[in-house]
Amino acid sequence: MRRRFVLNLCTIAVLVCTVANTISIAQQKSLKEQLVGTWMLMLTSTKLPDGSDIWGSDPRGLLIFTDKGIFSLQLMRSDRPKFASNSRLKGTPEENRAAVHGSIASFGTYTVDEANKTFTFRYIGSTFPNRERTEETWPVVINGDELRMTHAPTSVGGPPSHSIYRRVK
Repeated sequence: MRRRFVLNLCTIAVLVCTVANTISIAQQKSLKEQLVGTWMLMLTSTKLPDGSDIWGSDPRGLLIFTDKGIFSLQLMRSDRPKFASNSRLKGTPEENRAAVHGSIASFGTYTVDEANKTFTFRYIGSTFPNRERTEETWPVVINGDELRMTHAPTSVGGPPSHSIYRRVK
């Protein structure tokens, strides 16, 4: 009986040490290690100069950071109208305007400044051509599976905006 008690106590001690070590290792991850993965947009505060929400009431977005320093970002309104012709090459002026104003996609490389808690996007391609061959540095905070970042400047010329993403598991 006493031997079983000691064995159980040792097993519990090993489990506690393992969990504590795992938590310690997770807390020691670099910002870049924490960024790597796929993130789904939960909320964004991007406003047009007139104060209205550019991405509408139910924005969609995906942000991917690879461990090789590549990123991909897509944002869009969920209420964009479908093209009546079912061809993106035959959209009406109104459909094309809604598609361009209601979405943006970019990709390129990124670097992380651990000391300043920022990352810098270097745009290779974007549906907003003015971003290509430019770079932007954004502050970021990661708390568990939540990523918060500040965009300044925005591609629509409004005030700085804030976005919250949730890690996709």
